Amino acid sequence: MDVKSVTVAVPVLNGGERFRELLSALAGQRNAKGVEYELLIVDSGSTDGSVEAAREAGARVIEIDKSTFQHGRTRNMAVAEAKGEVVALLTDDSVPASDSWLDSIVEGFAVADDVALVWGPQFTLPDHPHYVRREQDEHFALWGKDDRIEIQRIGEGAEGLAEYEANQGFFAYFSDANGAVAKWAWKDHPYREVPYAEDQLIAREMLEAGFAKVFHAGAAVEHSHNFGVIGSMKRSFDDYRGLLEVLGFRSSIGVRSGARAVIGLTRRDRALLRFEGAHGSALLLGTLTSLRHHTLRIIAEFLAARADRLPDWLTRRLSKEGRPGVNPVSL
Repeated sequence: MDVKSVTVAVPVLNGGERFRELLSALAGQRNAKGVEYELLIVDSGSTDGSVEAAREAGARVIEIDKSTFQHGRTRNMAVAEAKGEVVALLTDDSVPASDSWLDSIVEGFAVADDVALVWGPQFTLPDHPHYVRREQDEHFALWGKDDRIEIQRIGEGAEGLAEYEANQGFFAYFSDANGAVAKWAWKDHPYREVPYAEDQLIAREMLEAGFAKVFHAGAAVEHSHNFGVIGSMKRSFDDYRGLLEVLGFRSSIGVRSGARAVIGLTRRDRALLRFEGAHGSALLLGTLTSLRHHTLRIIAEFLAARADRLPDWLTRRLSKEGRPGVNPVSL
């Protein structure tokens, strides 16, 4: 696909300094491809000057009531409003890591005419805990191993379908914290208005419609979260419950496999700490922090796999967003 125009769309709510860094990074894009470019901001009630900062940066701003925001619905509105034939989606704390981010998005769509989605890695912020940095870096290293650009499609025949079904989490991974959608494909396969994992679902539907998805290592942003120990546990519950609802993926983690996972992950964190020069009490404290973090995360994964058998009051308590129950998505 020869892209001529791109809209960068960002939903914002009190984006603060990170949002201003994002605006600065977008203003500094090389745009070596010479595409027509617009910045579209959807603000849901900011009171910290984010709207004014966006307008100063030359953005077109749409203001909505906070109560109407919903991940899939609001992004659908942004794509529908966008003038570009490709819509690159960021969150208000996802800062392009280089001045070639926009060019990389355009290059991703140029790989083939059937590319519906392009996405890139997310680098961790350096001040975030070691276990966050190690987990996220290892996650995004799964793609683009042999090249900077990797195209994914469902293979032909029963063998291709079997590979897709066996590795659906890998195939269908997509993040609208740093991802772009071709408007021609979105028209028939818009975001679903689901409570969680709307980006994973649109990737699944695009692939199953016969389209391709491209990972481009150059389309990187700086974006990570430090939710704290309990917050990370709750986020893990939401993640795995969302995969159950959207992809039908039920984690097979059990007591023994969970214990092995905790030990293995903690050892990898410890290796990172050693590599970064930690020793003595700092190494011990970091190891114990990792052990607690991974234990709670694995417990959350175990419970999320059984979320449809848990009472609503418990799923609400386990969820970071406070949402009860399980709402499977039917395709």
